[in-house]
Amino acid sequence: MSAEVDNPSGAGGVVEVDAQPPNVLILPRDVAREMDESDESLGSLGHPFDHRAPFYFGLTGALGVAVAYVIARGIADISSVLVIIGLSLFIAIGLDPILTFLTTRGVARGFAVAIVTLGFVLIIGAFVLAAVSPMTHEIQALVKNYPRYKANIAAGRGWAGKLAVKLHLTSYLRGKSKIKIPIGGVLGAGKVLLSFGVATVSIIALTIYFLIALPGVRRLWLSLIPRSRRIRAGLLTDEVFGRVGGFMLGNLLTSVISGVGTYIWLLIFGVPYAVLLSLLVALLDLIPLVGSTIAGVIVTLVALTKGIPVAIATVSFYVVYRYLEDYLLNPRVMKHTVKVTPGLTIIATLIGGTLLGLIGALVAIPVAATIHLLLEEVAVPRQNQR
Repeated sequence: MSAEVDNPSGAGGVVEVDAQPPNVLILPRDVAREMDESDESLGSLGHPFDHRAPFYFGLTGALGVAVAYVIARGIADISSVLVIIGLSLFIAIGLDPILTFLTTRGVARGFAVAIVTLGFVLIIGAFVLAAVSPMTHEIQALVKNYPRYKANIAAGRGWAGKLAVKLHLTSYLRGKSKIKIPIGGVLGAGKVLLSFGVATVSIIALTIYFLIALPGVRRLWLSLIPRSRRIRAGLLTDEVFGRVGGFMLGNLLTSVISGVGTYIWLLIFGVPYAVLLSLLVALLDLIPLVGSTIAGVIVTLVALTKGIPVAIATVSFYVVYRYLEDYLLNPRVMKHTVKVTPGLTIIATLIGGTLLGLIGALVAIPVAATIHLLLEEVAVPRQNQR
């Protein structure tokens, strides 16, 4: 508030002075002006913290380490789930060329997914139907002849009996010693089987979902890329999808070759259950590194029914075929489908199998093809510009 008083100098006019009521805080004019101009009633903002202060730097670093640890621990805890999701997405990308072939001919994507799913169901159904009759016959024969087999092995007769003597198993077969199976082992085996079943069902369901939603997943991925680089990123993404699909088709081709070769071999020597064993070999050959080896062991055991010479010949056949597949057939097929060199194919498979086992060996070649593509299209041109 203000008041008018007479000019003490005697000049005419009055002088306006500030008159404050008692008990009122008088602030400097610059502070009062800042308070009048600011919307805050409690004063203006102060100076920011010094980010170079030791306390601020140490606190920020400690919080960063804690957040990184929580993230790493969370990823480690859900690693099995991430593997299932990644494997499902990988299979969906590998099957996408088949869907593209159908959709370009006027088939709706959902109906194309149903056709592909039905095809795999028919393949599994054919395998089951081919396995039911031989397995039923063999189980009945085993139940009928079990007492005789047990007596011969316990007495040390035949090659199986001699093997039991060397392994000191005859006392168990004669009933003098009892085999104790811990309950924990049974529960552990049940837990493993349950986990495997849940993982299999989850992979199938997620694969079907990704097959339907793969265009949306691709659009979401490209939306995260800056607009200036989106076209080139889309072309690189399509090329990666094509190479993954080429790997899947090439793997199916080598599996068909192994199944047909097994069927012809078994027909020549009259080994029973040729159709079933051929389908089993084709399915197991989809697993890199160890698939064909497991298949060869199973076929060799069945070939023992025709005599030891046939079994030895079957072992030799699979040793030669494994060598030709790993070092001649598979690298050449992958060179034309995935566009990676044979040496890189072998190295990638070995590294992937060492890091993640069967799943790592399965995805190693497409990952190597993707890295090779990015180096060829992105890293090398940038280096050439310098």
